[in-house]
Amino acid sequence: MAAKEHAPRGGGGGGAAGTASETAPLLGPAVSVPGGTVAPQISNINGTSGHGTFSRDTADPELTNGDGDVNVNGANVNEPKIKVNMAQLLPALAIGIFLVAMDQTLTIATYGKMGSDLNALNNTSWIATSYFLTLTTFQPLYGRLSDIFGRKECLLFAYSVFGIGCLGCGLAQDIVQLCIARGVAGMGGGGMNAVVAILVTDLVSLRDRGVWQGYINIVFGAGIASGAPIGGLLADSIGWRWAFAGQFPIAILAWLAVFLVLPSREAADDGDDAKQRQHWRQKLLRIDFLGGFALSAAAFVLLFGLDNGANEGWSRPVTVVPLALTPVLFAIFILIEVKVATEPFAPGHVILDPPLLAAYGANFFGVAAQMGVFFFIAMFYQAAMALTATQSGLMFVPSTLLGLTGSLGGGLIMRKTGKYYGLTLTGYSILLFSVVPLVLFTGALTKSVVGVVVGIAFLALGASISITTTLIAIIANCAPEDMAIAVACSYLFRSLGTTIGISLSTAVLQQVLRTELAARLQDGGRAAEIEEHVRQSLDYIRTLPPHVADTVRDCYAVATTWAFLPIALLAGLCLVSTAFIREKKLDR
Repeated sequence: MAAKEHAPRGGGGGGAAGTASETAPLLGPAVSVPGGTVAPQISNINGTSGHGTFSRDTADPELTNGDGDVNVNGANVNEPKIKVNMAQLLPALAIGIFLVAMDQTLTIATYGKMGSDLNALNNTSWIATSYFLTLTTFQPLYGRLSDIFGRKECLLFAYSVFGIGCLGCGLAQDIVQLCIARGVAGMGGGGMNAVVAILVTDLVSLRDRGVWQGYINIVFGAGIASGAPIGGLLADSIGWRWAFAGQFPIAILAWLAVFLVLPSREAADDGDDAKQRQHWRQKLLRIDFLGGFALSAAAFVLLFGLDNGANEGWSRPVTVVPLALTPVLFAIFILIEVKVATEPFAPGHVILDPPLLAAYGANFFGVAAQMGVFFFIAMFYQAAMALTATQSGLMFVPSTLLGLTGSLGGGLIMRKTGKYYGLTLTGYSILLFSVVPLVLFTGALTKSVVGVVVGIAFLALGASISITTTLIAIIANCAPEDMAIAVACSYLFRSLGTTIGISLSTAVLQQVLRTELAARLQDGGRAAEIEEHVRQSLDYIRTLPPHVADTVRDCYAVATTWAFLPIALLAGLCLVSTAFIREKKLDR
């Protein structure tokens, strides 16, 4: 099947016959391309309108209707593709939204307990990265899959796979089984994230999108806030396995709710009846499995190399070879998406479009910094400050609440100002400067739980402001026919950033911890034995003599401080990428 032809878009500006009036405030004036002037006013998440403003001298009259709304290929981009009672649908979607949000933070406070129980504390990063590895691959795939098979069918499939993966996590007997089950859950979680975002774009007009997105943000924030405390409480009471197995019946409930409320065949294949009538085997052949495999392979060898470097040494072939293959495999992935795949899930004209690429880059580096900190700071609470899993989970409540405030507050400011660039820059600046108190209060100045909680709260505030505004930047700069793919690709960059952020920071933490333990432990011939056991189980620290345990906790604090080095670098790169985001004035 021949690939669709896509004309280059000077600014990703809606695919109209003209050029969007765009600015990147730190980089210079608007960019123009011959052919006319278009200044699309795209809706934001707060519900501002999606009217477009066109030059009367250059715009094709078929591109606007009598009300001034923008039409592309005869369709009003402000209108939803079908009419659905969102008041009935949102509660059905809310179950899955809450579930996938909770699952993202569920392991933050419990992975230390899980690693200790399975005698694999030094490999606990794989509990998170195995989940985000498949999440990374499947989130963008769901954008294309939902175009081929339909939104409802893909969402039901995602719930089913997620539930099975969670049940497998609860039944896992070792770290390998647990990571495999987490990978299965990630396959489903990717769809639960991406398809819901696409559905909101499909079913709600741009004028009203912000209202419903606000409701979704509240549900998602509640899930994020609940994950760490619930996980810690279960880990300290009936066991961490129930934190996963308990999600299985909830996933079934979500499946039933969506099955009963959401209509079938909504917005598949852009209305192409011939494609909708294809046999399922023909539809499977349209899926970009080759690109998905290349992306998975590239991410896996990178994570494998980083993990081996921290645990086995950086000069060993088992570390050097995977790290050397990483850029090659990522290059192959891009080549497949740009030149080979007939229906790529991350097409080159989307991910390489400059304004979209800038927003994707900001997403990637910002989420990498945020989630990297969230993952290893839980180790600081439990290993360096001797908190329980429950107490560790409760330490994330302030940051989650401030993060929700940032997300909703950012939306309100965008509604008032009609701009997102300055807000994005402000949010990511807060994220970068939050590293300073975090470094100081994890041991560089003193060890303070309160200081760390405050630092994490500001980090969450900055990240949540900008994760909202970059979504609007993507929506504002993509063509309407690429909306599902562009949104799904934003989740690709977010989950890839999460995976790499966790792996980089954990690799630094484990390397410094190993070095510090070897240098400071002076317990006869038992130093190597203590080092091995300490890196496998937090419970082992409690069995050590008090003076040795204090030394081990100090080593964890030093390792945590050094783990902020890649975080600061990622946050700095995030600001650089933000500078290239193009501003488009949003209608009031």
